[in-house]
Amino acid sequence: QVQLVESGGGLVQAGGSLRLSCAAAGRTFSRYNMGWFRRAPGKDREFVAAIKWSGGSTYYADSVKGRFTISRDNAKNTVYLQMDSLKPEDTAVYYCAADSVAVTSTAYDYWGQGTRVTVSS
Repeated sequence: QVQLVESGGGLVQAGGSLRLSCAAAGRTFSRYNMGWFRRAPGKDREFVAAIKWSGGSTYYADSVKGRFTISRDNAKNTVYLQMDSLKPEDTAVYYCAADSVAVTSTAYDYWGQGTRVTVSS
């Protein structure tokens, strides 16, 4: 069982930056792949970024590649999403997720409650 709590969302102007954090409770955090997803108003949840349990492999949606960076600190049971050069279309509720198998699909077992990111133009 893994409990996930996101933080770091907020309101930012276009071109600005935010860093999201996701703290996990559970002793086996280091065994899970971690993903970030988002749901914009009126749209389905979509993949944003993921990092394998070892931290050696990262994956990004084309829409955020080169602007977002996912990282993890297994000693702190935390995964991060550094978001730079934000655009209004990045506005969404961002969710972190954990799973032992899933990487870029939405088939994650554990989900956080989400943190809202609003990018103003």
